[in-house]
Amino acid sequence: MKSQQEVSEISAIQYLTFKLEEEIYAVDVAKVREILDYSPITKVPRTPEFMRGVINLRGSVVPVVDMRLKFGMSPTAKSVNTCIVVVEVLLDGESTIIGALADSVQEVIELEPSQLEQPPRMGTHLNVEFLKSMGKIGDKFIMILDIDKVFSSNEIIAVQEALKAREKLAEA
Repeated sequence: MKSQQEVSEISAIQYLTFKLEEEIYAVDVAKVREILDYSPITKVPRTPEFMRGVINLRGSVVPVVDMRLKFGMSPTAKSVNTCIVVVEVLLDGESTIIGALADSVQEVIELEPSQLEQPPRMGTHLNVEFLKSMGKIGDKFIMILDIDKVFSSNEIIAVQEALKAREKLAEA
């Protein structure tokens, strides 16, 4: 029989926390592939404003989303702490790699189910359908994102189509 401590350790989940403006957000570490220093982003025409462009990640084209713009904030300004969190999201049952531009990465934290609460129905910067829950550490709240719901397949398709159109223009 497992002790109470062993049971709670199994149910605790690790999250990578990052900052957007003054708010702290988190994503399940299982969805994070890597964290990159800010690197030049190639702008892709005719994509949504929050799609900053694409980067070359070891030969693969990875779309980069400005998370601040995605959530209705001001654009991310490049600083020494600005980074790209590379995440794997499920879109229509298919795994897709996306870069998420963040002001800074904070730390990896572990939260127990008792530290999680349902997101409020109003009063946050973002549409609550993106939120899995709110993590509570002391008197601070951390917004835990459901990263698969942050991006719609239509948005990613728009980027892919713009990339294909750009490649055709380059070939002509």
